[in-house]
Amino acid sequence: MLQDRGKVREKGRGRDKERHQQQYFIARGASPLQDFEDDPRTLGARGHRRSVSRGSYQLQAQMNRTVYEDRPPGSVVPTSVAEASRAMAGDTSLSENYAFAGMYHVFDQHVDEAVPRVRFANDDRHRLACCSLDGSISLCQLVPAPPTVLHVLRGHTRGVSDFAWSLSNDILVSTSLDATMRIWASEDGRCIREIPDPDGAELLCCTFQPVNNNLTVVGNAKQNVHVMNISTGKKVKGGSSKLTGRVLALSFDAPGRLLWAGDDRGSVFSFLFDMATGKLTKAKRLVVHEGSPVTSISARSWVSREARDPSLLINTCLNKLLLYRVVDNEGTLQLKRSFPIEQSSHPVRSIFCPLMSFRQGACVVTGSEDMCVHFFDVERAAKAAVNKLQGHSAPVLDVSFNCDESLLASSDASGMVIVWRREQK
Repeated sequence: MLQDRGKVREKGRGRDKERHQQQYFIARGASPLQDFEDDPRTLGARGHRRSVSRGSYQLQAQMNRTVYEDRPPGSVVPTSVAEASRAMAGDTSLSENYAFAGMYHVFDQHVDEAVPRVRFANDDRHRLACCSLDGSISLCQLVPAPPTVLHVLRGHTRGVSDFAWSLSNDILVSTSLDATMRIWASEDGRCIREIPDPDGAELLCCTFQPVNNNLTVVGNAKQNVHVMNISTGKKVKGGSSKLTGRVLALSFDAPGRLLWAGDDRGSVFSFLFDMATGKLTKAKRLVVHEGSPVTSISARSWVSREARDPSLLINTCLNKLLLYRVVDNEGTLQLKRSFPIEQSSHPVRSIFCPLMSFRQGACVVTGSEDMCVHFFDVERAAKAAVNKLQGHSAPVLDVSFNCDESLLASSDASGMVIVWRREQK
């Protein structure tokens, strides 16, 4: 037994050495992370924040460090011993698993105006919603056949830039270029509340706080992030912060304690979120590439026995999809790798596949200006492309999987929404 422990310690030291030798690709023009520790406006609040909510995230960081010691350097996906999980996913390769049988349905009710966002309801196979720059939102039902549009939500006077489902799917929140956000009942499509932006600016993105859906975070064209209480219609005291450009993308980590925001100047900011008060404290800043808009941020914590590596998927107008590792409890980012796509001007988005942790290998999906949907294996060192779906006639702006990955929806700049059916093995 003592000899075995000695071998384990020796192996761990070898992996540490190899990890320190690992060279990470750094995006052209990227600048180091900036720490706001010295900002006198945040010192007091940050200290209070740490005393209240630091513990649970420290525990997650400790779990991360433990699992890093047991995995190959840079690995962010289930290990080869995850036989049970792979069996749940069908024990197929990524290429086999993400083979598609073709189009299941095409929605064209928003044709001629871009559909910047499409989303399946949470933990749902057949409910889908999409928003359009024509000022409306469609709620769709895919089963029973034929798929139908249940409700068209109208009320915004300009294009709808973003929307989000609540955790229970009973309400949706939307943001619009008309400088308002609206709360909708998904059951009948009625507008429950209209909330003006505190700055009177175009609203460009939104996300629910994952633990407390009474709070929604919005980003606007005046470079501000606001935490809004949708019950009162007011912004939360201390829940506002300014970025360096128009706020285009928002994403929480799974526990809801870290928020990332991206702007059109190429920066990604991390914020500590106070669960008790909704207060934001600015923590870190990463300049991905000066002047290149950050159009999408997706966070994935992968908290499971096989993979506990928090990661961030970022689209920016650099013709690349970027995968970052979250290295600490303040949201510091370390670039892991990039994937080639076409994106120089459109607000393209990407996602992590929902069942990623159940397979050996892990897949991400992104839109692209080449009018295709691209699948990449984040673990494969060379030839990371897994699949490519062709069928759109305009740049693909967003993608969304349903909960069991049987259907994938994609939307484009011409207003078309395609639902793809995965091959059944």
